[in-house]
Amino acid sequence: MPDDLIGTVQDTRLADALSERYLAYAMSTIMARSLPDVRDGLKPVHRRLIYAMHQLRLDPAAGFKKCARIVGDVMGKFHPHGDASIYDAMVRLAQDFAARYPLVDGQGNFGNIDGDNPAAMRYTEARLTEVARALLAGIDEDAVDFRPTYDGEESEPVVLPGGFPNLLANGAAGIAVGMATSIPPHNAGEVCAAAIHLIRHPDASVEDLLVHMPGPDFPTGGKLIEDRAALIQAYETGRGGFRLRAKWEVERAKHGTWSIVVTEIPYQVQKSRLIEQIAQLLEEKKLPLLGDIRDESAETVRLVLEPKTRGVEPDVLMATLFRATALESRFPLNMNVLTADRTPRVLGLRDVLRQWLDHRHEVLVRRTTHRLAAIERRLAILDGFLAVYLNLDEVIRIIRTEDEPKPALMAAFTLTDVQAEAILNMRLRALRRLEEMEIRKEHKSLSRERKEMQALLADAALRWTRISEELEATRAKFGTGPLGDRRTELGEAPAEVEVRTEALVERESITVILSDKGWVRAMRGHAIDPAELKFKEGDRLRLLVPCETTDRLCLFATNGRAYTLKPADLPRGRGDGQPIRLLAELTNEDDAAALFVWREGVKYLVASSAGRGFLVKSEDLLAEKRTGKTVLNLKPGEEAAFCVPADGDHIAAIGENKKLLVFPADQVPELARGAGVMLQKYKDGGMRDIKLFRLADGLTWRLGEKTRTETDLRDWLGERAQAGRLPPAGFPRSGKFSG
Repeated sequence: MPDDLIGTVQDTRLADALSERYLAYAMSTIMARSLPDVRDGLKPVHRRLIYAMHQLRLDPAAGFKKCARIVGDVMGKFHPHGDASIYDAMVRLAQDFAARYPLVDGQGNFGNIDGDNPAAMRYTEARLTEVARALLAGIDEDAVDFRPTYDGEESEPVVLPGGFPNLLANGAAGIAVGMATSIPPHNAGEVCAAAIHLIRHPDASVEDLLVHMPGPDFPTGGKLIEDRAALIQAYETGRGGFRLRAKWEVERAKHGTWSIVVTEIPYQVQKSRLIEQIAQLLEEKKLPLLGDIRDESAETVRLVLEPKTRGVEPDVLMATLFRATALESRFPLNMNVLTADRTPRVLGLRDVLRQWLDHRHEVLVRRTTHRLAAIERRLAILDGFLAVYLNLDEVIRIIRTEDEPKPALMAAFTLTDVQAEAILNMRLRALRRLEEMEIRKEHKSLSRERKEMQALLADAALRWTRISEELEATRAKFGTGPLGDRRTELGEAPAEVEVRTEALVERESITVILSDKGWVRAMRGHAIDPAELKFKEGDRLRLLVPCETTDRLCLFATNGRAYTLKPADLPRGRGDGQPIRLLAELTNEDDAAALFVWREGVKYLVASSAGRGFLVKSEDLLAEKRTGKTVLNLKPGEEAAFCVPADGDHIAAIGENKKLLVFPADQVPELARGAGVMLQKYKDGGMRDIKLFRLADGLTWRLGEKTRTETDLRDWLGERAQAGRLPPAGFPRSGKFSG
């Protein structure tokens, strides 16, 4: 600080001071901590780690060094932050379940997929991997710019040469101030293939690139189930997400039993926490289809899921687990990166590849220029050596006799300062004839290489061809084998498995009992003796409905509404049960007109007490809410009275006036909801009973313990809405077909 400013006080608005300082903090977080560079895919701490290990010569073929030594070098020379944060970053680069292509080869305990912590840095050792060496290739050949470190004593690379597509291959995640980044890992071989395609077709669309790079490739495998249209949109905009599921298979055992084995779990899901989550849901009875979970993992993941009963469908069981647990997760995509001009931007896939390729082009030009300059220097020295061999005796004389041999050599042979210095430093053994041949051979080889370098710098097409060849070599090296083979299976967006409520209930045979006064209960089994049933005083049995706990019951009420009941929810035992009005929202004036097991694809005839009705599909009787759904519209003074299966070609209707009418069923319309049409006409009273039957089989009714069938119905056949005639002799006095 200048001396004239010491002790000076300036008034500043607090808001201005805060905003200025917070902006500085925000920019520091964005630029120097949280966002990766699009060129090498690294944040500063990762770049400094790799460069420090390079300085320590921890190449893949070298020995390991203690992580504490590495962290100390990074912290002391390049990264003035806490050692814990540096070691954590280093550990992540070494974990094969966290990094798709580890940059650090760790020796010792570096944590595991269960979320256990790594050992302290004094116990672990590390060195670089081949992937990291590819990122560093050319760093000593003026491939990238360097800048002073925080204390000015050292220099560090602004960016690595990036011979490996690290940003997309390993992904990145970070939270800055006001922005964040989230990039999933991809397959390096596929990324290189997409980059090669972009070189050959500069106008290629994202959809074209996705042919070569179809989606993320997570280190823990799993199954990608995102829709292709959503994938294309995400990679075009740089924002989106990917649904990832665990990979599983069914293992069959004896006696029809089976279990599900999960072999791969979603990325960044800790196995121990996943098991805890499933166990807790089991304890809370929120996974009724699952019986037990076991962890049989060793070096590979193996979670065994036991179903509660073997009658459960595996797909249905897994559908419930995918909905409720981390066996299915969503990985966000937000390709927010620092571009080549150090500007944070959200880029699409095409722009990310383009900027990486442009960086590789710049690196190629700089390395070639650096190599060309080195060749020029060496050729100049070799030219001097050759001049020596042509006049060897004179050179020896000058060196022996002259007090200042260097200027004399330069003047005698027209040498440069560098050439003369090289000659004076030459060893005597280099004066033999064989050495001259080696120098001439080296001169010829370097001259040829210089010509190639000059041609490369002069031709852009030739440079892009060279980059394509480098990408092909990277693809061959890192895109195949155990490290390079795709791990995440690509799948289509699955059709949603309908997990019906009945699938969550253990199947059991029961009988539903409904009393005259509307009390309902269920008893186990179908062998129910009505005579042994007990009811409240003044009440009696109305009907028995044999069914299973996984069925659905349809209640058609006198208010014209249909309700759906679950047999498993009905009270069990030999008690009185509970009023059916509590299960379906019925008023005190409403009652049950019919109660039956719902079946798909069945038609029913619904009718009011006034004789109006229509045919309705069973699907139109389903109601998800307790309030039910209106099916039959009623007029004042009417009530819904009948809901009978439409399993015949004729309808027999009898009124309270005891007149019977038989007419074809096709005269009745099929509706989803309505008032219906008149089925039988009455002067007084209303409808007493109705039935559908097949005319060829005759009309059957019950008379006491016996049944009677009338086949000659010509006297009662007519058209819909007629009055009808008195029934045949022997028809029940009750006026009902059931006697």
